[in-house]
Amino acid sequence: MAEADESILNKGLEGIVVATSEICKIDGANGKLYYRGYSIGDLANGSYEETSYLLIYGRLPNRKELSEFSATLVRERELPKHIVDILMALPNDTNSMEALRTCVSALGHGARDPREVSLEEQTRMGIALVAKFPTIVAYNYRLRNGQQIVAPNPRLGHAANFLYMLFGKEPDQLDARAMDMDFILHAEHSFNASTFATRVTVSTLSDIYSAFTTGIGTLKGPLHGGAALEVSLMLEKIGSPDKVDGYVREVLSGHGRVMGYGHRVYKTYDPRARVLNNMALEISQKRGDMRYYEIAQKLEGIMAGEKNLYPNVDFYSGIVYHHLGMPADINTPIFAIARASGWVAHCVEQYKNNRLIRPLDQYIGPLDLKYTKIDDR
Repeated sequence: MAEADESILNKGLEGIVVATSEICKIDGANGKLYYRGYSIGDLANGSYEETSYLLIYGRLPNRKELSEFSATLVRERELPKHIVDILMALPNDTNSMEALRTCVSALGHGARDPREVSLEEQTRMGIALVAKFPTIVAYNYRLRNGQQIVAPNPRLGHAANFLYMLFGKEPDQLDARAMDMDFILHAEHSFNASTFATRVTVSTLSDIYSAFTTGIGTLKGPLHGGAALEVSLMLEKIGSPDKVDGYVREVLSGHGRVMGYGHRVYKTYDPRARVLNNMALEISQKRGDMRYYEIAQKLEGIMAGEKNLYPNVDFYSGIVYHHLGMPADINTPIFAIARASGWVAHCVEQYKNNRLIRPLDQYIGPLDLKYTKIDDR
């Protein structure tokens, strides 16, 4: 094998292909996204359970398979007592991503060496984590706010049950659909930072719980998972459509960033944002509150016309979250809940054809320094 050219530097691994994958295709130039070959616009008409099955098993389920998969998610929703005890013992200022990270790590106590566990068993453990993520986030939120936890409702789907556990009442059809659609659109996105982090972890033949803990820690960073919250804060700061122009001029003149715009991969409109644009309009109309949506539309026009920048998925998801009544610090955990099924798919794919992920760096420090004894320094 030829040695790598260490003189070539690609900061942030930008533009570097590190592996082949059958899970996700991003056509950034044309604004298209595919899960296992299916357009995200088509998959958004289905359910998160259906999309999760596709990602994990590589094909769309038939009715029986989907029913059995959904039943497995329902069966795995509840948390072991020691995990609930951990949640109850956490300080009240523990945010939801920290709680999720702690609980997933605790769920992995005693996890066996992946070399001793079948791939089917690793997949089963991953699916159980997909089921438990919403419960951890909802329980933590309610406990932090002095409320009784609301046990999972086996009659409700994955998205609707999350809203039920979070708010203590069954969501109406539109709210449940909005949450479900958001989960689908966030379920997978190729080798993004958190997904790549999970693959790095399992490439060492560590267990899937460790990989998910790594993924959560990576997603927690504001450059990856926190953008939807920043969009909500920005829209609130602008306040009304007539103030959009002034806000944009002020931000751009100070070399700032308009949140929810631009993406390292997409060079045109993020296809997920197109789907969520329609949902944001529908739910805004239902609520009788068009303020955020009208601000967003005006922002979109200015940014496209003057900067040739288009919304990413976070832009309209921020509006949807606002109308669902999502607390500010729940935005990033929602991302984690959705992305869990994508993480399972990538961990399994990495296990199947594993090679330790070990990139090079370009050293720029000094060489041949003279070592002196500590008393002579």
